[in-house]
Amino acid sequence: MSTPILLSWSGGKDCLMALAALRDDPNWTPVGLLTTVTRDFDRVAMHGIRRSVLEAQARALDLPLLTAEIDWPSSNEAYQQAQADALQRAAARWPGLHHCAFGDLFLEDVRNYRIAQLDSLRWEGVFPLWGRNTAELARQFVRQGYVAHLSCVDTSQLDASHSGRRFDDALLDAFPAGVDPCGENGEFHTLASAGPAFNTSLRLRAGTSVLRDARFQYTDFLLDDAC
Repeated sequence: MSTPILLSWSGGKDCLMALAALRDDPNWTPVGLLTTVTRDFDRVAMHGIRRSVLEAQARALDLPLLTAEIDWPSSNEAYQQAQADALQRAAARWPGLHHCAFGDLFLEDVRNYRIAQLDSLRWEGVFPLWGRNTAELARQFVRQGYVAHLSCVDTSQLDASHSGRRFDDALLDAFPAGVDPCGENGEFHTLASAGPAFNTSLRLRAGTSVLRDARFQYTDFLLDDAC
């Protein structure tokens, strides 16, 4: 018997690869996606991805989308409460559900934080990509036919011109030394739109690109059929 599991979903490549890994593992059955969005902007906070795009991703992945809503900026206490409320709703919807997966790769402090938060709620964290070589994982993502674009770039670590670019071999080859190929140190965030896990590709177009907080370059992506 496989165990139901919820997946923390940002809309990017790492959580998509985590979903693919869970679906390939007979021990798990992903039942839903959990996303945190800001009330003010109706987007994933650091990725800048619109709720409408998240909903399109969920439809294309054949999974329901659950949202935890927070103000922006938000305190850590408010974030934790929003997560706890969302997990409570998920447990009510899927009796017996008490596992949540994440696409984290190697940041121990982030992993320990998630485990501690879940443990306080009697949930367990699962990390299907943990310890994977990020250079190999990035190339595998491209090789397997997945499509993603950089939706946000931390300009203190990577040039703003990379925002909006497709995540492909050419981009990986262009990254300067010290930039993690998967952006695990926060160098960039991505928006996934196509690949083997999707039942249909998302039709997106790049909108405006803006610098926020004198540091983060965001590229807005919109659904073509919603423009």
